[in-house]
Amino acid sequence: QVQLVESGGGLVQAGGSLRLSCAASGRTFSDYAMGWFRQAPGKEREFIAAISRSGSNTYYADSVKGRFTVSRDNVKNTLYLQMNTLKPEDTAVYYCAADRIVYISYSARDYKYWGQGTQVTVSS
Repeated sequence: QVQLVESGGGLVQAGGSLRLSCAASGRTFSDYAMGWFRQAPGKEREFIAAISRSGSNTYYADSVKGRFTVSRDNVKNTLYLQMNTLKPEDTAVYYCAADRIVYISYSARDYKYWGQGTQVTVSS
């Protein structure tokens, strides 16, 4: 199985930027489709972005399209989420997820492996 560790979260002012990283270990990173999700207090986990094994295909939630960019480095075994023009409503715990079966998916149920999450707080 693959182990996932997120980093890069923190406190940022509205309009600012952050880059999240998700370091993978344990298996061949390029065998896994990857996704980013987030969960705000009192809300369900929400899809943010997904990327295929090679990185050639990406998919975004409408709420972040044009502001967030997902990418991966299969040599460094790392997934990234560049977040620009952050808004207070982006405040949440952000999770990365991995799966060997799906090609690319926006559904949390399709991902078998999850990281522990990293907190992102955007102040107004």
